Amino acid sequence: MRVKALLSLAVSSVLSLCAQDVVRLGNLKFAHYGAVSYMKDLAPKYKLKIEERMFAKGIDINPAIVAGEIDASAAALDAAIAGRAAGVPIVVVAGFARGGARLVVRPDAGIRSLKDLKGKKVGVARGGAQELLLLAELAKAGLSWSDKPGKDVLVLYLPFADLNQALMARNIDAMCQSEPYSSQAINRKFGVELLKPYDTPIGEPIRALVITEKLYKERRDVAQRFLLCFVEATKKFIDEPKTAETFVRETMFKNQITAADYQDAIGNSPFSYDISLQHVQITTDLMAKYGVGKMANPPKAGDWVRLDLLQEAKKQLKVQ
Repeated sequence: MRVKALLSLAVSSVLSLCAQDVVRLGNLKFAHYGAVSYMKDLAPKYKLKIEERMFAKGIDINPAIVAGEIDASAAALDAAIAGRAAGVPIVVVAGFARGGARLVVRPDAGIRSLKDLKGKKVGVARGGAQELLLLAELAKAGLSWSDKPGKDVLVLYLPFADLNQALMARNIDAMCQSEPYSSQAINRKFGVELLKPYDTPIGEPIRALVITEKLYKERRDVAQRFLLCFVEATKKFIDEPKTAETFVRETMFKNQITAADYQDAIGNSPFSYDISLQHVQITTDLMAKYGVGKMANPPKAGDWVRLDLLQEAKKQLKVQ
């Protein structure tokens, strides 16, 4: 009887695994993307198997979605908007972090205000929230810019991972950088914060959780369970900051960032759930104005922002 019971349990476990719906998730390696990454651990509770794949930049995920390799992704809203404008079949279903950027300058560069960036080299990663925030701040200060000499500010486009090295090597004078890399530059004394670039019409940028239209329309039950998993993971990280720190520092970054780096980073990029039609539309309008994403037909927020699954998930889990 005991052998029969064990065999039955084993068969049951296998069937349970087989019953899991797979969602292929594209993600980025930043501190404030931690709750999205943690969804893998909670997925079995919602009869899901989340297969996470890390990308260098949010815009790199769009081709994988078009190729049918990714069902959901976490990225800067700018990358999602550029993707939608290019015909990538995605919908915005939630926002998962606010802020997450700083304008950091070399301590010896003599930069005390945005106006002091005139004649300087500023590094930024192309296609992320940081690019749009930088251009909005330069425009607010009345400065012109280009990635070629001749304007007030020379913008150098570099991968996130290379920006800190470029600042340290004095190849650039300033950078608009994501967390936790901006906090690392400040804590290691080769950079100082000029400002958090949140005083433009964009305000604090909100990172977007998106899913494919196919997942939203044809696998709606799976999509709803995916959002339930997202809300629970986010709530856990908000309610249990130590759990969040341990996961991000040890699992995501393999102890490559310090406790101080993490605390500073999350202090500037808190976990969240929400995003609004208005925020998506303002971001789209400014991208079109400054030429970010090179969009021929900027999408209207009302055509592709779908927050019903998030609202239902928050209602079921009693999250405000």
